[in-house]
Amino acid sequence: MAIALYPATRNALPFNRFRILGYSIFHSYRINTEANINKLQLQKDDIIFSGIQPTSRPHVGNYLGAIRKWVELQDTPANLIYCVVDWHALSSAHQSPTSISSNVKELTLNLLACGLDPARCILFQQSQIPQHAELAWILTCRTPIGWLNRMTQWKTKSHGLENQNVPTGILTYPILMAADILLYKATHVPVGDDQLQHLELTRTIVKTINNYYNCQFLKPPNEIMGDAPRVKNLRSPDQKMSKSDVSTLTRIELTDQPDDIRNKIKKAVTDSDSVISYNPDLRPGVSNLVSLYSSFSRCSIEETCKQFQGANTDQFKGALADLIISSLKPIREEAHRLQKEDGYIDSVLNDGRDKALEIASNNMSKIKSIVLDHSFT
Repeated sequence: MAIALYPATRNALPFNRFRILGYSIFHSYRINTEANINKLQLQKDDIIFSGIQPTSRPHVGNYLGAIRKWVELQDTPANLIYCVVDWHALSSAHQSPTSISSNVKELTLNLLACGLDPARCILFQQSQIPQHAELAWILTCRTPIGWLNRMTQWKTKSHGLENQNVPTGILTYPILMAADILLYKATHVPVGDDQLQHLELTRTIVKTINNYYNCQFLKPPNEIMGDAPRVKNLRSPDQKMSKSDVSTLTRIELTDQPDDIRNKIKKAVTDSDSVISYNPDLRPGVSNLVSLYSSFSRCSIEETCKQFQGANTDQFKGALADLIISSLKPIREEAHRLQKEDGYIDSVLNDGRDKALEIASNNMSKIKSIVLDHSFT
C-alpha cells in the first residue's frame, strides 16, 4: 500500500504476516470480497478510517463484519488508519474502568493476529491523540441536540434506563465518531448498517461546519458497506453478537479453543425443525448459523442450504464448528506467538501514535484557524 501521507511508515516495525441478507433462502449471490473492493476503485490519495471499541475480546461478528475487510483493504493503494477507540468504550454501561488498558492491548494483539500489518496501515489508540476530544467539542457546539435524539442507537441503548442514569456519552458519542473520521479527512469509512445513520450525521455536520464558517476544509466521507450479514447472539438470535454480553456462550471469540467453539455452537439456539433452511423471521437461530457458515466459507446462502440438504441440525452444527475452528486456527496460533514477543504490542501502538499525531496535529491546526481566526478557507 502506498502511504504518501505518512513517510514514517517506510520505517515501520517488522511484522511476520502470514451479504447475504435476503428473506428467501434462494437469495443467491457469491461472496466475492476482492471484486467488491475493486469496485470501490480506491486511489492512493484516498484515506480510509475505521475504529473498534476495546470492550472485550473480539468475536467472529467483529471479524466478519469489520476486521476481515480491514485486512483485505491493505491490498489497495489507499491510506489506512485504524483506531482502537478507547474513549468510545467509556460510554459502555458494561465497561469496567480497570479493564480498558488491558483490553486495548488484547484487541491490538488480535488485530495483528488477524493480519493487520503496521507497514501497511496506521494502528493506534484513540486516547493517545488529544485532538480527537478537541475536535469533538468543536463539533458538539454546532450540532443540534435534536439530531442526536433521533439516532436509533441512542433510543435503543437508553431504553429502559431512568433519565438520571443515562450517561450523556451515549447521546453524544456519534459526535466523537464524526471527530474521529474528520480529524484525518477520511474519504471512506467501512460501516455496518447499524452505523450508517451515524455516518450520515457526520456528513450533515460537515455541511453545517462548512456553511457556518464559510469554508470547504472538511469533506463528507463515503461509506464502504460491509458485505457480511450482522452476526447474531448465539443464545438470543434476535440480538446482535456483542463483546459486552455477560455470558461468553453468546459469542465465539477469535482466540477460543476448539472445544469451546464446539460447545458454543452445540448450545446455540435453534428450533424443533431439523431441516437446514434460511428464514430470519421464522427461524432466526438456524438462519444465523447458516449466515455464519456462508460467511466463513465465502459461499451464498443458497449454496449452503443446498450443501446441507438432508442433514439435520446436529450434523450442520458439527460442520459449522469444524469450519470455524479451521478458519480461526491461524489467528489463534499467531495471537499465541505474538503474546511471547515482549513489548511488541506497545511498540506497534507507539509507532502508530506518532504517525497519527502528525496528521491530527496538522489538520487540527487548520481547523482551529477556521474556528478561532477565520483565516483558513
